[in-house]
Amino acid sequence: MKTVNIYTDGACKGNPGAGGWAAILECDGYEKELCGGEKSTTNNRMELTAAIEGLKALNKECRVILYSDSQYLVNAINKGWLASWKKNGWKKADKSKVLNDDLWKTLDSLLSKYEVEFVWVRGHDGHAYNERCDALASGYAESLN
Repeated sequence: MKTVNIYTDGACKGNPGAGGWAAILECDGYEKELCGGEKSTTNNRMELTAAIEGLKALNKECRVILYSDSQYLVNAINKGWLASWKKNGWKKADKSKVLNDDLWKTLDSLLSKYEVEFVWVRGHDGHAYNERCDALASGYAESLN
C-alpha cells in the first residue's frame, strides 16, 4: 500500500478574519498543491480545513502521514480528544460544546476511510513543505482582503 504524505497549514489575517488553508500531497516524488480560504474565519478552522481538504483529495486506498504545525489538530487526534468528544456527544470534559464541531465531524468521517498518522512539525522553522503551505495559505488569506 502506498504512503501519501500530506503537509497542511492554515493562516488567518486577524482571528477572526480573512483566512487561508493549504495542503500539499506528496507520493513517490509527485506533488499536488491545494489551497483555499474564507473571508471571515479563524486560524483553527483553517488548520482543520487544510487537513480535511487534503484527505478529500485522495482517490485511492493508501496510508497517510499528515504533517501539521497545529497542536490543536495534532493533539486532538494523538491525545484522543476527538474520540472523547465524539463519545460524549461533541461535548468537552467540562460539558461545553466542542468548537468547530462541524469540521471535527467531517474530519472524523474521513479518518475512518484511511490509516492516518498525525505528526506535529514546528511552524516557521525551515521545514520546506510547512513553509510552502504557510506561503500558500497566507497568500490566499491576503487575497481576500
